[in-house]
Amino acid sequence: DYRYWLSLYIPIYIVIVGFLLTLTGFGQSAFGAQRWFQVGVLFLQPTEFAKIIAIIILARYFEAVQYQPRDLKWVIGAVLWASGIILLILLQPNLSNVMVLSVILAVMLFINGIEMRFILIAGTVGAVLFGTVVILSVLGVRIPFLQEYQQQRIVTFVVPDPNDTYGNRYNVQQALIAIGAGGVLGEGYNQGTQTQLRFLKVRHTDFIFAASSEEFGTVGGGLIIVTIAFIVWRCIRAGQKARDLSGAMIAIGIATLIFFQGLVNIGMNLNLLPVSGLPLPFISYGGSGLTALMLGIGLVESVVMRQKELDF
Repeated sequence: DYRYWLSLYIPIYIVIVGFLLTLTGFGQSAFGAQRWFQVGVLFLQPTEFAKIIAIIILARYFEAVQYQPRDLKWVIGAVLWASGIILLILLQPNLSNVMVLSVILAVMLFINGIEMRFILIAGTVGAVLFGTVVILSVLGVRIPFLQEYQQQRIVTFVVPDPNDTYGNRYNVQQALIAIGAGGVLGEGYNQGTQTQLRFLKVRHTDFIFAASSEEFGTVGGGLIIVTIAFIVWRCIRAGQKARDLSGAMIAIGIATLIFFQGLVNIGMNLNLLPVSGLPLPFISYGGSGLTALMLGIGLVESVVMRQKELDF
């Protein structure tokens, strides 16, 4: 029941912040980032659960202040609640999930009636910051809050080197080859040459869409997109019919999470966006991500269930 979790917003906020703080000192490192706890043979990624908790926290906040004026104090309150989680995720570093949470926050602010002047200010600051990061990365200037590989991904996307066949462009090139090789109907399950001969790296996580498109073709890739779009639409419908603002915010927050992660993952597989570590919702390998999404869908289901009074 989402109302139950809303009532526990302070304890779960403290718990997830504690996990993220502990992660910065004792987490397992991989690819230059400290994002996992090892529990026996299992790896737990608290950030995936932090995104769901952030949605709950923001839903609780917007319900509490729904009758207050949409002034600067109202905006700062939402930003402060989210920033506790966002800053700790940035320290890992995990810029892609920082972007996810920032987009969720922006969507919730917009739906709750943020004034246009704040949108223009935030948009201008964001555009200037993004442009500065791109220019400095292309010029080879180190940016303190970005890892070298993150800047290199930006450079590779903005100014691709056609001769960099086996370097930073390798994964994207192999993904495009895999998608093209699949054709309309694909090469068949476990028959994709790029995937099975391991030319396509991280095919089970970041590039699962390319692997699926190679083996199941445009039909399979299209089915993935349609399925994700359908889930997002159903979450939005749940938000529209929610009996209270907090329920609506939870449903819209989960919809935004699924939509944005799907958009970025598929976009990078098609070389339309820079490579990031965001998984494809419900498809990419990873127990933490899938479990967190299932919890999110469960919250949306409870929003639907609570549209009417229940006897229990």
